[in-house]
Amino acid sequence: MIEPHAPARPGTQPPWAGPARLPVRPGTGRFLVLAGVFVCAACGLVYELELVALASYLIGDSVTQASVVLSVMVFAMGIGSLAAKRLRWHAAAGFGAVEAALALIGGCSAMALYAVFAWTGNWGGLWAQGPRCLLVAFSLAIGLLIGAEVPLLMELIQRIRRQDAGGAVADLFAADYVGALVGGLAFPFLLLPFLGQLTGTLLTGTVNVVAGGCLVLGLFRRDLTRRGRWLLVLANLTVLGLLASAAVLVDDFERAARHAVYGKDVRVALQTDVQEVVLTGGDHGRPLDLFLDGRLRVSQRDERRYHEALVDPAMDGPHARVLVLGGGDGLAARDVLRHRGVRRVDIVELDAEVVQLARHDSALAALNDHVYGDPRVHVTTGDAFDLLRRVHPGTYDVVVADLPDPGITASTKLYSQEFYGLARRALTERGRLVVHAGPVASRRRVFWTVVSTVRSAGLHPVPYRVGGRASGFAAGPDRTAGTSRSPRDWGFVLAARGVVPVERGLRSDVRAAERTRVAGLPASTLVHPRY
Repeated sequence: MIEPHAPARPGTQPPWAGPARLPVRPGTGRFLVLAGVFVCAACGLVYELELVALASYLIGDSVTQASVVLSVMVFAMGIGSLAAKRLRWHAAAGFGAVEAALALIGGCSAMALYAVFAWTGNWGGLWAQGPRCLLVAFSLAIGLLIGAEVPLLMELIQRIRRQDAGGAVADLFAADYVGALVGGLAFPFLLLPFLGQLTGTLLTGTVNVVAGGCLVLGLFRRDLTRRGRWLLVLANLTVLGLLASAAVLVDDFERAARHAVYGKDVRVALQTDVQEVVLTGGDHGRPLDLFLDGRLRVSQRDERRYHEALVDPAMDGPHARVLVLGGGDGLAARDVLRHRGVRRVDIVELDAEVVQLARHDSALAALNDHVYGDPRVHVTTGDAFDLLRRVHPGTYDVVVADLPDPGITASTKLYSQEFYGLARRALTERGRLVVHAGPVASRRRVFWTVVSTVRSAGLHPVPYRVGGRASGFAAGPDRTAGTSRSPRDWGFVLAARGVVPVERGLRSDVRAAERTRVAGLPASTLVHPRY
């Protein structure tokens, strides 16, 4: 795209380094360049946020994934800025090439990352790290290209009208930061809810290549040779064609990838405001599985054993008023209502769509015994932490924390000392709290950290461990029940204000947990999470 020019004589600048020959007035030219900076900055931030969001969903632990993406990207931006110094005499052609490459790599990054996860994420050995390796590779490549933009744009602005370096930098970064603000707000409020991650990222790439191509070919076309102009046009059209083709095929791609992840019997798949919800099976004799954000949350094969282990020990005492935190599938409430004397069950679920599925999906409603038709059951949509802050002291006899695994970052505050302190306040004097604390064998430190945290809130914990054929609550994506990655047990913590008597039927499960004890672990708090 960039053709060699004759070397300049010592002490002189090459002819293409002088004032740009623009088709518009210099003031209009500067405005158009800054508008290009604005658009490209918005697109760059969308790529960053998309990588963080998709990696958190596919790999888990959003804090780690955000740290990896942002740190690698910022490092790469510095390297890209240094590398772009070699292109400053060809700023227009270089910027056009950078934007075409950035649009292609950034626009296709979500599809590539999801494809690697879907078709290789369950393999062993090196292939199990495929999504992580690709995440780092995309962060590095996108960071290099974003970093290269700034020196090239600075050169283009200075070629329109020379000014002091401080003023040019201020103008450039002002447009850059405002564009980043718009991109950062557009991703969660427009692109993600209305288009989804794949289509939204492809659209961003399209905007990126159009903005870069129009800026160079419309404003600085005289800086390019005839051959360079045609090469840039061809490159931009190729990128646009690839992005458009991907957008046309994105629905077929999603279906194929979803089948690779969940199997071919996907019956319901929807993206709510909170998470992706997928139901498989539940008809023609196939067992029902419920996935939330790629994690198996309910498996009909063993859910009764799990929910009985969660609910029954806590109900061995006063249980007229019960609070279920999470459990929008209605299965924990189903087991609560099997005990006589229950007058009211309050369910707090973050995702209203899960409750709607539990009400109206024939297979899931049959599994929970149509619990939402019982007049004793009342549902509140919202955050469990916020609800506990509003509960009057001594309201409930039993609190059942049927929540996602503590290793998932979004759930960390629901396993904190502050959270258990609020649960303690909500209990009556003889009330009981039971907590799902994740698998024991594979995550001993996490399980015993939950125990330490419950104790630090002024409750007396009784940890117990129940074996299961396959856990429905894996910390990361858990596609099939029989893989080595699936935890083979569940850990629970039963707690009360006073010492909890251990019933005969629970003693073996308590001993099973005690054999895994990790002593001396500190409590997890909101400001110092330990999971």
